[in-house]
Amino acid sequence: MNHDFNQDFFALFGLPRRFAQDAAALDAAWRAAAAQVHPDRYASAGDAEKRSALMLATRVNEAYQTLKSPLNRARYLLQLSGVDTQEENNTRMPGDFLMAQMEWREDIDDARASVDALESLSRRLRGEVKAMQAELETALDLRGDLDGAAVLVRKLRFMEKLDQEIGDAIESLLD
Repeated sequence: MNHDFNQDFFALFGLPRRFAQDAAALDAAWRAAAAQVHPDRYASAGDAEKRSALMLATRVNEAYQTLKSPLNRARYLLQLSGVDTQEENNTRMPGDFLMAQMEWREDIDDARASVDALESLSRRLRGEVKAMQAELETALDLRGDLDGAAVLVRKLRFMEKLDQEIGDAIESLLD
């Protein structure tokens, strides 16, 4: 096994360390790495080598889950740069964003009785998330604006919670 436990997730897959990633390249790199460290390949190996392969397989899967999600990937890039996104304790947001959050919550409450209305909200929300992810790519890959990226990560975390709320509301109507 030629994988180094200390490699960052990008290096583990031989990918550039940036926010913009080619999903197909990430999938292919993950499949190749996962095949290389699959426990079945070490069935006849000694216990230490089996343990090492299992730990590496776990790390490869963790790396994939982290890099696959734009929010987790941004969070990880910031972490590699020594930036704490402070999502747990820093809830300060620009006023216009807080107003938009309140409007989203009102729209969700108004749409609770209709799957169509909720799905329409969900599509609108995904559009806004995509726009924020584009801003995040600019902040991280082009400008190196780590503080701006950290704010965007916190905003995206809010949007993720809204998306979850919409999904839960749709499920409760379908049950």
